[in-house]
Amino acid sequence: MVVDIAGVQVADWVALAPAIALGVTAMLLFVLDSIEPQPGTSSNALLAGVSTVGALVSFLVAGYFLVLGVGQPRGTGAIDLYGGALVVDGMSLFFVVIVGSVTALVTLASYDYLAGEEYQAEYYGLVIMAATGMSLMASANSLATVFVSLELASLPSFALVAFLKKNRGSVEGGLKYFLVGALSSSVLAYGISLVYAATGSLQLNAVAEALASGSSIPAGVLGVGIIMMLLGFAYKTASVPFHFWAPEAYEGAPAPVSAFLSSASKAAGFVVAFRVFLTAFPEVGGLAGGDPMVDWVTAVTVLAVVTMTVGNFAAATQEKVKRMLAYSSIGHAGYVLIGLAALSGPDQGLVLGASMMHLLVYGFMNTGAFLFLALTEHWGIGRTFQDFNGLSKQAPLACAAMTIFLFSLAGLPVGGGFISKLYLLLGTVNAGAWLLGASLIVNSALSLFYYSRVVKAMWIEEPDGEFDLGGYPSSLYAAVVIAAFITFALLPAFGLLSPSAFDAASVLFG
Repeated sequence: MVVDIAGVQVADWVALAPAIALGVTAMLLFVLDSIEPQPGTSSNALLAGVSTVGALVSFLVAGYFLVLGVGQPRGTGAIDLYGGALVVDGMSLFFVVIVGSVTALVTLASYDYLAGEEYQAEYYGLVIMAATGMSLMASANSLATVFVSLELASLPSFALVAFLKKNRGSVEGGLKYFLVGALSSSVLAYGISLVYAATGSLQLNAVAEALASGSSIPAGVLGVGIIMMLLGFAYKTASVPFHFWAPEAYEGAPAPVSAFLSSASKAAGFVVAFRVFLTAFPEVGGLAGGDPMVDWVTAVTVLAVVTMTVGNFAAATQEKVKRMLAYSSIGHAGYVLIGLAALSGPDQGLVLGASMMHLLVYGFMNTGAFLFLALTEHWGIGRTFQDFNGLSKQAPLACAAMTIFLFSLAGLPVGGGFISKLYLLLGTVNAGAWLLGASLIVNSALSLFYYSRVVKAMWIEEPDGEFDLGGYPSSLYAAVVIAAFITFALLPAFGLLSPSAFDAASVLFG
């Protein structure tokens, strides 16, 4: 099939160029490692450079396609590939932008973080391979490709968490991540099999047609299948009840890997959930009118409230900054679930688009926060709040960036997180979902408490001793500053980017 992109007739597979760029980059990394397998300054720079350029190419191509209208109603329309197994549309490109940008920041920061470490090529290759799986998750239009792409993203992630082989916390976190991942994958696979048994289809549109046809559908089998799939996606997004792996994995993993998993991986998990439930199951959820056969909207509402509450209350009790951010990421998963829960209002595209924009902003502010911790780990600073006392006296720029990240995560008007949470709140009001709105407000207020503890330690408290920073690593510093600048810039630029999210979301509701 041929499609028109920017006035040029090209094969339809060209629409997958962002994912292909990541896959080619991963292969190139393996080739480079075979030429110069020993770690060193030159090889580390080359590997980091190739990885960052590959991720940037994916990010820029996806953004360019979004601007051109590729896969969107105003342009080519959605592009189905390989018998409908994959689809390129506004939503898939939007999420590849998130994955590509986060991956570029992580690989840039990893240049300094990995100095002197072994297996550098394997590290960068695993990051890019995981990003490739995440980009394919954004385009998955069949339950089969959903599962395969999710495993392609998950398997490299297990190894990345356990990358620090001599660090007990890293190995332990990787093992727990693997065990919970294996359990949740089996739950998801069994859920997919039950949906297939009930509908006879794996392709998402075909599932929706089978459910809308009025033919006899075993409601019990279908209901169990949908709930099991919901639980499988809860693992990938670090939502309750499959959230237990996140604090251990994020704390034990190298800080750039924690940034990657908590931002890019979470975004990929949500895009799959959005596409599966809104393409395949709107009829049974009651979104098309009538009584729901399987009320998954109510189930997601409960999941959202419990997830944001458990995440934030657990974060408020932590004494280690990295673990606090891990639980905070669970709370943010609850916020994003509002996009699937508050769908009873007149403008469903608004609340889903708000969730998509929150994931975009979250990708920069949360990645930046974890990369700041990578910077402090590089300096040998401890992990507790007290260890950050007075740090601003020697690293004011980095501490200012961290302040932007934390206050934006809390929803204060210093970054794009303020407006994305405001839109989420507006979506709950339009839908009359007062429980979701109240939970969002209460949990955001609670998050300000524990985020402020870090800011207070950096700027107000007196240091317990002298800091010996030993230099300012250029790539780590650059990644932190870039993430802070974009987080701040998304506050005034929110209105320029949000139409892409709202348009992509509206298409799913037909």
